[in-house]
This record gives sequence, C-alpha cells and structure tokens, in this order.
Amino acid sequence: MADRSRIIHCHVGPEEIDSTKLLSRVGSDEDGAAILFIGVVRNHADGRPVSGMRYDSYVEMSQQELKSIAAEAAERLGTDRLAVEHRTGELQIGEISVAIAVSSPHRAESFDATRYIIEEIKKRLPVWKKEYYEDGTDSWVEGTLPPGTGPRSKGSP
Repeated sequence: MADRSRIIHCHVGPEEIDSTKLLSRVGSDEDGAAILFIGVVRNHADGRPVSGMRYDSYVEMSQQELKSIAAEAAERLGTDRLAVEHRTGELQIGEISVAIAVSSPHRAESFDATRYIIEEIKKRLPVWKKEYYEDGTDSWVEGTLPPGTGPRSKGSP
C-alpha cells in the first residue's frame, strides 16, 4: 500500500456508493486492520414490509457535520484513515445507504472508529428518512438514540 498517513474522505449525495472504491481510499503500510461497514436498505421496519426508502438532506450542512464526526473519530480513536459516504434520494431494497471504511495499525481502533462514526451519524447527521411500505403507504422515520444512550428508564440507577 502507498503511504497515506492522513486521509479523511466524507461525502453526502445521491451518487451510488462504491464500497470497494471507498475501502481503497484508506490503508497504509503501517496498518494491520481495515474495516468496511455498509448499511443497506432492508425489506422491513418495525414489523412492516418495506419496498424502499428516501433520504433527504440539507447537503452542505450534512457534509460539514459528517466531516466533524470523522474528525472526532480520528482524534478520539487514533486513526485518521477514514472514508465515509451517505446516500440521499430514492433507494431500493439492498442498496447501500451508508458506508464507512477505516484502517489503523490495530483492529481495536478500526472497530471503535467505525462504531463511533455510525452511532454519531444516527444521532447528529441532518438526513431524514422516509420509508415506503408495501401496502402503498409511507412514513417519515423519527430519529432514534442507540441503546444505552437515551434517558434513564424508570427504576434505573
């Protein structure tokens, strides 16, 4: 691999995500780990059959926020060989909606950075999701907090 000591690539837009190309953006001769996470449109949500979905975004704001998330991951987790893309527009079942590639000298940093990025995307990225259901209805999906990060439930410490 070429010596690429600092790479942070972020993109939000309607273009199809090429996961192989994204993974090729990271990596260095000093890295022993490379992680590729892909999120795809699934055929169900909350027990309802889904036929597709739409992601809308204020792209300029989303791009800046995605850069912030990636920079935070780089600083917190010790690797800045990161590439992240989030798709907008109409997507069909099985299409990639988000992809994250991370490389680092050791696997722990890559796993931790990937997890941090996807969780922060879910919490902070100004991208809105509309699900289309097989019964012909559709619905904008409310954002959710990852398990363990929301308000304490009754009776919890």
